[in-house]
Amino acid sequence: MKSLDRKLAAIHADPTGCREFIIADAKDADMAFGIGAPGKSPERHDAEVRQRTLAEYREQIRQVIQQGAVDIVLMSASTSDQLVLRERLFDDSHVTPAVRANDTTDIHVFRGSVIGKAPAKPFRTVSIDQAQCGKVECGDDERGQGVDLGLYSVTFNNNCELDLETLNAYKLFREEAERKGFRHFLEVFNPNMPHAVSPELLPHFINDVIARTLAGVPAAGRPVFLKIPYPGPAALEDLVQYDPHLVVGILGGSSGTTRDAFQLLHDAQKHGARLALFGRKINNSEHQLAFIEFLRRVADGEIQPEEAVRAYHGVLQALQIKPWRPLEEDLQVTDNAMSYGGESTARKRPASSHTSTAPTVPLAQMTSEERLAYHRERLRRELGD
Repeated sequence: MKSLDRKLAAIHADPTGCREFIIADAKDADMAFGIGAPGKSPERHDAEVRQRTLAEYREQIRQVIQQGAVDIVLMSASTSDQLVLRERLFDDSHVTPAVRANDTTDIHVFRGSVIGKAPAKPFRTVSIDQAQCGKVECGDDERGQGVDLGLYSVTFNNNCELDLETLNAYKLFREEAERKGFRHFLEVFNPNMPHAVSPELLPHFINDVIARTLAGVPAAGRPVFLKIPYPGPAALEDLVQYDPHLVVGILGGSSGTTRDAFQLLHDAQKHGARLALFGRKINNSEHQLAFIEFLRRVADGEIQPEEAVRAYHGVLQALQIKPWRPLEEDLQVTDNAMSYGGESTARKRPASSHTSTAPTVPLAQMTSEERLAYHRERLRRELGD
């Protein structure tokens, strides 16, 4: 059984008490950034910035699948065609493959493009059949060969004509997906047009547009979960309490610091999120497998965000990998812009010091310092060879 299905079942069985948390690695950036999607190569000289190749990008995905710390890997249809249909990498894995099912114009943020600065328009490159079996039309016996889960993205700009076009495109997709047995999760971006909604009303606008959009959708056509920018504690709690069976996940936004990722997951989970989907935060890390491992440990409550940053840097040091930022800088919390191509603005937090000691008690009873030392040593053993 896929861990996603098991966790969703547990959440719906006990929406208020269940502690399960779902982590997704979003490796679909080639649908947005083009050649820059795989991110910077760590094998570069200081005076030379080289991007990873598509082959290196896919090899990283293979390693993430093998590691098994995430529950979902989200890919472009072309990568899914290779890894799901041709290599069958998910057949014996608890990890669920998913594809980006549409690519609205606001994520067209490749070099030189101004398309993403215009009001978002609905668009789909891949068809459901192509996601399910790799070709335009699937036979009934072929639909199970590929993926059965896709990300559908919508952006509302508080404009009647534009938003109705978005809603109608989503309606057509839902109806086709229901007919073909294809599940989806719904990504709701903040408006990509300035002044579409006043900043103080934006979190409430997003909550209300989600509730209104899904109010007319019966169970068979509803998304299995949501993906939204983190709206802050109060707005997130309002959405979660409104419908405990509407599983809410938060997106990672721009890369930011390592502390950003760990703190965002921790804070969102504290206020009701059940899922985190991180793309650039994982992809732009120095060591993706170690980064993901600490995301999982934070989600499972085994380590606090600041401890996780320090332990992660300890792993980088053990692996002789130079971090992108000094530890003190990586401990800072920044405010992440939530547009797809947005930048982040730093908001510094003072870093406190911890002294590591060897673990001498069971993990659940360890002090923060002992957990830090434990995770450093364990990851050094697992990842250092």
